[in-house]
This record gives sequence, C-alpha cells and structure tokens, in this order.
Amino acid sequence: MPAPTVPYEVILNCLSDGVYVCDRDRRITYWNASAERITGWSAKDVIGRRCTDDVLAHVDKDGHRLCGKEHCPLHRSMITGTVTALPIIAYARGKDGQRIPMQITAAPLFGANGEIVGGVESFRDLRPQMGDLKRARLIQKNLLTEVLPKDDRLKFAAFYMPFDLVGGDYYAVEKLGADQYGFLLADLEGHGTAPALYMMHLKTLWDRYYPLMRQPADFAATVNRDLAEVFGGDVSFACAVCGLIDLKAQTMRLTSAGGPPPILCRANGAHALQTSIGLPFGVAEEIDYEETTLAITSGDAFLFVTDGAFEIDNARQEQLGIEGLIAVLKQLDYPATPLNMHRLEEQLLLFSNEIRLQDDLTILEVGFKHLP
Repeated sequence: MPAPTVPYEVILNCLSDGVYVCDRDRRITYWNASAERITGWSAKDVIGRRCTDDVLAHVDKDGHRLCGKEHCPLHRSMITGTVTALPIIAYARGKDGQRIPMQITAAPLFGANGEIVGGVESFRDLRPQMGDLKRARLIQKNLLTEVLPKDDRLKFAAFYMPFDLVGGDYYAVEKLGADQYGFLLADLEGHGTAPALYMMHLKTLWDRYYPLMRQPADFAATVNRDLAEVFGGDVSFACAVCGLIDLKAQTMRLTSAGGPPPILCRANGAHALQTSIGLPFGVAEEIDYEETTLAITSGDAFLFVTDGAFEIDNARQEQLGIEGLIAVLKQLDYPATPLNMHRLEEQLLLFSNEIRLQDDLTILEVGFKHLP
C-alpha cells in the first residue's frame, strides 16, 4: 500500500524550527506554526509583507543591521544560488518588541526550470542557551580586553572579532623590563565553544609562563608540552607566533608555531616576512622551536594576524591570501594613515562577498615610533 501523500505545509508545521518563504522581492509567502510561536508574529501579520518592512528587523551578534541587501543572508542566498555555509547567530524582533536570539540558515528556492524564484529561511530559538553563551562571551571579553602597555617609543593595538559569540583566538602583551615586551598571538583550531574553552586555558598558561618570553623558543616549547597534555586524544591544535621586543637592542625575536608570517609595513611598502615555521602547539609533546631575529627601526609597523584575515574566498572561490591582505592595506594607505581596524574588516567583507567573515579574526599591531 503506497504511503499517503502529506502536504508540505503539514510537514513544515511539525518542525520545531521556524520556517518562512519569500519571493524574489523578499515578500513573505509562507510562515509556519513555529515561526509564529517563536516570534509572536502570526501568518496573518506577515504574509504579503516584505521581510525588509521592519518585521523581524534582524541584527547580527555585533549589532549590525542585516535587512539591507548587502547583509541579508536570504538575499545573498538568492543572488548567489547557494545555501548559507554555516548557521548565523542573529537577533530578530518579536511582535512584543523584544529581541530574540536565533540561529538562522538561508537557501535559494528553485522553480521547475531551475530558475531562482525565492528563498527559504529557517531559524532556531536560542533563548534557552543564550544566558550561558552571554556569560561565556563576557568572560572571554574580559580576558582579551586587558589594557595594552603604554610606551612613548611604540604602539600596541588589537582587534578581535569572533565568528560565534565566543571564539578561539587569543592575544597577549606583557612588559618584561624597561626596554622589553613579550607578546603572543594564537589561533585554536576551529571556532565555537571548544576552542573558546581551550583559549581560556591558554590564557592561564600565558599568565604562568610569560616570564619565559625572554627566550621565545623556550616559552613556545613549554606551552606546547602543556597544551599537548590537555588536548590528549583530541585533534585540536593552536597555530601561534610569539616574540620578544627589545627596544634597546632594536630587535624583535620571533618564534613561530605554525602561525601566519608577520607583515612588516614601512613607509615605502609592506611585505610578508619569511620566518622559521615550527609545528603548531599541541600536535606532539616534545617539539624544538627556533627563533628568528629581526632588526627594527623607527617608523616600522608589524601586523600579526590569524588566518581569518586572509583565508577568505570571494564569489569565484579565489582566496585573498597574505598578498591580497597586503594589497588591502595599501588601499587603506597603511602605514602612512593610521590603521582603522573596523574599516579593514569592512574591506575584507567586501572581498568575501559574504555578510560576515568565516572564521575568528584577530589582528595585533606593533608600531615603532621613537627608538633610541
């Protein structure tokens, strides 16, 4: 006996996730029962209205409005013909005016002849989990927003944008003496909760071992042994770079643990520096790391970045790469013009043709102003 045919509306109304359908003009044509339950908006309230007509009024986790063409995941899906690669955390406005945290996914809707006739967006209510996530984000923010050292001879600046509410990147700078500073930039494998927890452990290791930064290779070997033990059978690892700035000697001693090469920016241009590359932290317990010594002069600026700054694909699946990042810096007239981190993020988003970057992004800037 053949299985009974069930109308798609019945199936969609059985889902716990909210689902709605739009035409090419983003006019809502279908609204399931869970969409009504989660938002308070009934089908009668929204069908026939454009989703841009201030109905859900989505903003992302960082407060950016998503309902314009440039940042709307549903519009982007219909234009590109692709499903959202990873769910997006956003906040929608419910009928009562309260913001509802949700995880959304968008996909194009194809007609009988293969043409795109609209889009489908599904969303999951994150309110039950959001309390813990907000607390975790606040804890992580407090760990990362320590006041960077002040020194008339140099400048430190940092920018951190996690992919999710919490992320797996970590940076730290510590004064080691009158003329010395140690620093670390690390990128835990993946993004989300597990890397964020490992990042918090890395913070404890920095606090414990940063005096070893007078010998960066020794610091790297010590942190690696600890992380390898913590990771255990997990396949996690941390790509990192650490270094010692010696203003009196006018040198920077670098040790790489699989981290991207630093970018040296001088008034006459910028280029990536080829330094020795060691294995990432955590892949094996006993690893010997090397140091590379660089001369520094007044006017130099170094950028240390995680791979979220350059492993970015555009609509043609072309990757930006380190050289592409350097080209973006030139467009921003850096270092002649002080680096606006938010403007740099905007330029990376323009290249990506996405509404957000696909990985955690961290940038640590070290600029040398007046050396002896």
